Amino acid sequence: MGKVVFKARSRSERGTGVARRLRKAGRIPAVIYGRKGDPVSIDLDSREFVTGIKGISESTIVGVDIDGAVHDAFVKDTQRDIRDGNILHVDFYEVEGSTLLRARVALRIQGNPVGVREGGILETPLHDIEVECLPKDLPERLDVDIAELKVNQSIHVRDLKLGSGVKLISNADQVVAMVKFAKAEAAPAAEEAEAAVEGAAPAAGAAPAAEAEKKA
Repeated sequence: MGKVVFKARSRSERGTGVARRLRKAGRIPAVIYGRKGDPVSIDLDSREFVTGIKGISESTIVGVDIDGAVHDAFVKDTQRDIRDGNILHVDFYEVEGSTLLRARVALRIQGNPVGVREGGILETPLHDIEVECLPKDLPERLDVDIAELKVNQSIHVRDLKLGSGVKLISNADQVVAMVKFAKAEAAPAAEEAEAAVEGAAPAAGAAPAAEAEKKA
């Protein structure tokens, strides 16, 4: 799959009224933030953006074609209308090909673990990791094969295979996936013991309560 490129128009007008007119015309107001210099106000075709953004993660580098000049960038934020879900505004963050960047890469768990088929329970507490690399080396996601994972086994961040030029920033000891024994429902031992004590006969030599009061 090739890089997604969004065609955009630069704009000098800003404000709520301008944004409202753009949305009525089928455009989305947006801003691209560069590593240097001031942010640039742009607008995008709404239908093209909604179609193109499908499958894009936080670590996907897209192209933003502003009046014929293509800028590599991340889609950093999309503001949506809480009533209908329509996109109201988009923030892009420009990247430079020769500059190291830090980004979070999504983890995609694949496979049905052996341990689960044997009755274990799968836990996947981690969904992404942070890395540092050049834009050209940044993976869109990392596939994690857990098919051979047995009960009481786990996969850690240190076990992930990163491409050359990709440096791990996240804690290498974090657990990505693990299979645990299923916990059987424990018998209410405490309740049973308490019931047994309450129903037990008085110990040998113990006087009944009434008799004890007479002797007191």
